[in-house]
Amino acid sequence: MNSEDTKKRKRFLLVLVSFLVVIFIVSFVGTVHFSAISLKVSSRDAMAASTVKVINGEPSSFADLVEKLKPAVVNISTTKTITSGGFRSPLNDPRFNKFFGGDDFFKKFFGDMPEKQFKQRSLGSGFIISEDGYIFTNNHVIEKADKIVVKLSSGKEYDATVKGRDKNTDIALLKIEPDNGLPVVRLGDSSKLRVGDWVIAIGNPFGLSQTVTAGIVSAKGRVIGAGPYDDFIQTDASINPGNSGGPLFSLDGEVVGINTAIVAQGQGIGFAIPIDMAKDILPNLRTKGKVVRGWLGVSVQGITEDIAKNLKLKTAEGALVSDVFKGDPAEKAGIKTGDVIIEIDGKIVKNTHELIKIVAGVAVGEKVKIKILRDGKQKTFTVRVTERPESKDLAGVEPEESGKYFGMTVQGITPEIAEHLGLPNITGVIIAQVKNGGPADEAGIQTGDIVRRINKSEISSLKDYQHVMAKAGSADTVLVLIQRGKSKFFAVIRK
Repeated sequence: MNSEDTKKRKRFLLVLVSFLVVIFIVSFVGTVHFSAISLKVSSRDAMAASTVKVINGEPSSFADLVEKLKPAVVNISTTKTITSGGFRSPLNDPRFNKFFGGDDFFKKFFGDMPEKQFKQRSLGSGFIISEDGYIFTNNHVIEKADKIVVKLSSGKEYDATVKGRDKNTDIALLKIEPDNGLPVVRLGDSSKLRVGDWVIAIGNPFGLSQTVTAGIVSAKGRVIGAGPYDDFIQTDASINPGNSGGPLFSLDGEVVGINTAIVAQGQGIGFAIPIDMAKDILPNLRTKGKVVRGWLGVSVQGITEDIAKNLKLKTAEGALVSDVFKGDPAEKAGIKTGDVIIEIDGKIVKNTHELIKIVAGVAVGEKVKIKILRDGKQKTFTVRVTERPESKDLAGVEPEESGKYFGMTVQGITPEIAEHLGLPNITGVIIAQVKNGGPADEAGIQTGDIVRRINKSEISSLKDYQHVMAKAGSADTVLVLIQRGKSKFFAVIRK
């Protein structure tokens, strides 16, 4: 190859390299420009989607969001007829009325007092969930109301009717007939809430309409004794009387809870029903007016360390069956008092709260497999779930367990005692006296309680009781099945 060809080849390579460099630079600049445009669009879209101004990770103003949400929040006023006057014996216990003669005894001394009626008015909150006028609120806001009036943010008022209510979750569904389509809220997903998330409450505290407060989610899954299905969101957003039934919003503008309760002694402690619970029961409320839940036919209680030790359980997990209702599904399947329910259809039962939630979610008529512990051995039963009757409680009373010796006196149940207390039979023994501060008193046992079982022995008579107690005298603890009214529960008495 001569020198001329070599020069041509070098020029060609130089041109080629220069061309490739230019292509690369143009491509790089184009890519950077495209990325910048995309980022700008994305930021603009994000600003459009969010109406809450955030500075250094914290919201600086909720004003834009609140302006959009307030039209769907309503004021609910109710009127109830209250009857007062007339005399009622303060001693409602039939054991006292037997001696005093009930109301007649007091009427002889105080005379007849005429009954009077008056109207009681109260206020609450709610929020619109459909354009045609369905509204969520608390059941206690509208309970026993003769008249319900819903006032919109525009000032327009409508009479409301109750389409469905559920006392156990304190949720009610109202319906108004609006002239036009109404503004509605979006129902969110409360399961995605995290402790520390910002939330906004809008309602009518103390009758002051359209009041807005903000705070964070303080805790989840709170059980406050309001009902068998407690699962509250705790928040420090101010909630006061009149806020009941109003919405708790996330910063996305979605309802995540229904404000329902406060702690009177504390500040910054309010509770809301998770909106997921309301969404679950909404179809039943709309179509049936009530909530249909599953029922096993057992009363259960939590397992304390004392009970676990007495029953030789490895852990305190599960739900202890304190009563099995005759003729109900559990009895038909073979479940007995003293069994510990540890699993339902593969779902682990950690405590009574878990059991109640699981059973409530089972469709009526469906068969479930229930795994229990009995005398240290696992057994599985198939139970066909029926509808839960409103008059029965799934969870029994759970008294405090402690104490060192018995400290109680009993007597056999005579036909007279059985008749006086309204007992269906005369088996068992009744607690006649409990020593103040003694072991039985410490274990939560009271005068008038009926002993149905001691350890694993059924107690049908005073003779049974004396025989079993004599044998149990050397034990450190005694497990006693107590009946109080219509409820049964286990109590551990320590020596």
